[in-house]
Amino acid sequence: MKINPKDYRVPPGEKVDLTRWPTHIKPVYRSKKAYHKFLENQVGELIELQRLLYATNRYSVLLIFQAMDAAGKDGAIAHVMSGVNPQGCQVFSFKHPSAAELDHDFLWRTTAALPERGRIGIFNRSYYEEVLIARVHPAIFAAERLPDPPTNPKRLWRERYESIVDLEKHLNRNGTRIIKLFLHLSKEEQRKRFLERIDGPDKNWKFSMADVEERKHWSAYMEAYEACLGATSIREAPWHVVPADDKKNARLIISEIVLEAFNDLKMTRPKATPARQAELRAIRARLTR
Repeated sequence: MKINPKDYRVPPGEKVDLTRWPTHIKPVYRSKKAYHKFLENQVGELIELQRLLYATNRYSVLLIFQAMDAAGKDGAIAHVMSGVNPQGCQVFSFKHPSAAELDHDFLWRTTAALPERGRIGIFNRSYYEEVLIARVHPAIFAAERLPDPPTNPKRLWRERYESIVDLEKHLNRNGTRIIKLFLHLSKEEQRKRFLERIDGPDKNWKFSMADVEERKHWSAYMEAYEACLGATSIREAPWHVVPADDKKNARLIISEIVLEAFNDLKMTRPKATPARQAELRAIRARLTR
C-alpha cells in the first residue's frame, strides 16, 4: 500500500478538528515481515540522503515531534533514524524550562539547539510546548516573568503563534527545512499503553503518577493542539497529523514524510572544480609511485 504524505498534512489556514483526523487507519503493511522490509528500505534510502545532505552542506533538516504521553515518539525516532550516522544527527528533549532558560525568551533554548548545515536535528517536544502545556497549565507561563504580559489570553497565544511562524519562515529562508509531526493517539490507546507500562517490569520506568494526572486535562490538550496546528501549519513548515494507535503504521508514515522532505531538496553531489581535479591527480601520482 502506497503512503502519500499529503494525506496527513494540515493545509495552511485550515481550522483543525482532531475528531475528524483518525488515530487508527488500515495498516500500510500486510504482515510483520512486510513491515520490517518496508522500514528497512526506507531507512536505507534515508541513510543515502543523509550522506548527500552532509556532502552538499547547504541545508539542515529539523524534525519536530509533538504528542500526548505514550504516543510513541521515542520509538518512532529510534526506528526511523536507526541507520542514520549519529555524527550527523542530534536529538534534544525539552521538558520544564530551567531557571536559566526562564531568564530568556521562550524560543531561546530551542534556538540554541538548531542543527547546523549538513545535519539533522530532532526535537522530542519543542518550542511548541509553550503554546500547549503552558496553555493548559498557565502557571508555567506566569513563571516567565514577562515585563508586560498580555492580559487577554487570545492575544497571548496569537502573539506566540506569530513568533513561532516568523521563526520557522526565517529558518526556511536560511536553509533549515522543518518537518513537523503530531502523533495523534486516542485516549483509549493511551490507557492501554499506560497499563502495559505498569504491568511490564521493563517498562515501569516510563510511567509516573504525573502521566495519569495529565489525562484529566485531555480535552484541554486537544483544544490546545487544534488551535496550534491550525495557526502554525504554514507552506514552509506544514504540520502532519500521524495516526498513532498502530506504532508500526505510524513509523512507516513518518519515514515516508521525512523521505519526501529530503527528496524535495533536490540535492546533488558537489562536483570538483578543475583546480581540485588537478590537485587530486597530483596526489594520486604521488601515491602510485
